[in-house]
Amino acid sequence: MRAVACRDGQLEVVDLPTPTPGRGQVLIRVTRAGICGSDLHARTHCDESAAVADEVGYDAFMRSSESVVMGHEFTGDVVSYGPDCRRRWAPGTPVVSVPMIKHGDDAHLTGLSARAPGAYADLLLVSEDLTMPVPDGLSADLAALTEPMAVAHHAVRRGEVGKRDVAVVIGCGPIGLAVILMLKAAGVRSVVAADLSAGRRDLARRCGADVVVDPTTDSPWEATTQKRRYVTQASGLFDTAFAAMHELQRIPGVPWAKVMRVAERVGATPQGPVVFECVGVPGIIEDIVSHAPFRSRVVVVGVCMQPDTFRPAMTINKEIELRFVFAYDPGEFHDTLHMIADGKVDPGPLITATIGLGGVVAAFDALSSAEHHAKVLIDPTSDVVDL
Repeated sequence: MRAVACRDGQLEVVDLPTPTPGRGQVLIRVTRAGICGSDLHARTHCDESAAVADEVGYDAFMRSSESVVMGHEFTGDVVSYGPDCRRRWAPGTPVVSVPMIKHGDDAHLTGLSARAPGAYADLLLVSEDLTMPVPDGLSADLAALTEPMAVAHHAVRRGEVGKRDVAVVIGCGPIGLAVILMLKAAGVRSVVAADLSAGRRDLARRCGADVVVDPTTDSPWEATTQKRRYVTQASGLFDTAFAAMHELQRIPGVPWAKVMRVAERVGATPQGPVVFECVGVPGIIEDIVSHAPFRSRVVVVGVCMQPDTFRPAMTINKEIELRFVFAYDPGEFHDTLHMIADGKVDPGPLITATIGLGGVVAAFDALSSAEHHAKVLIDPTSDVVDL
């Protein structure tokens, strides 16, 4: 079979043997695969990622010295089964799968390990237990976006964004756009998006962002005040508290603690937006905590591959809450697939090009500084090589 392998940062179309499904595994024929920002990072920074993965207990993350077939966003058709499978779907059934596969007792990350070749290929092995049929009528293009949309679904859930909250998305690459889509699907009424690229700002609008700003000329934090008034100084907390207590203490027998809880419930105490950091470069977290309103919650979705710093004193004084998110669970993956199939979220605007395996090298080069592209899909049967 044909595949695209990465070694020492170089991508090359190669011929590989047809995979043989092992115990509990399913062989599928890839119909679409997505190029992820994680793949772009892994091409050039896999050794750093492998060192971190090793520290947290996974020692098989891809290394630059290994030849690895990447691709963890995909859909395909069932071809055959290995031993001890339940054979739940007939050959030809379109499926998606959580990109993890077991070899014996060891689980590996599909497309990010030499032990689990990915979807930049004609054929792919998946775990039957983590595989799900694509609902009738859902196109391969949209089914292939289940994985990145599940990442965004998890981030939004971890952000605990209320429908009346203001959400601010910093960075409108593929994951930022996916977060915007999932915020709107969750019913969040006010979404502010910021990106340096005019093309990506246009995509943010298509994905449903209510306010879109160029951070070189406009502040996303000022834009939040168009939707809701925030107290941005610590002194504002005390002013609000004293005002609330002054009024409510007129009621006989009401303790101060109860006064403050009532003030919180009615929104009389300061509360900032929920901010999604979707850039992943050094300095972004510091910029956000320095300029975000008092008591903002920051959800870090972007993966920064270099060491970074921010000022804890600033974060403490403004009571900024930081949450870091990673991937999703199988339930979120399943729910995302059906949200797409049911039309609750439409990731179609993310797709900006479809290429064949021969176009992967050019696509990686273009996506490293993309102005107009978001999600590039691979169709292994296509001869298209140019974006």
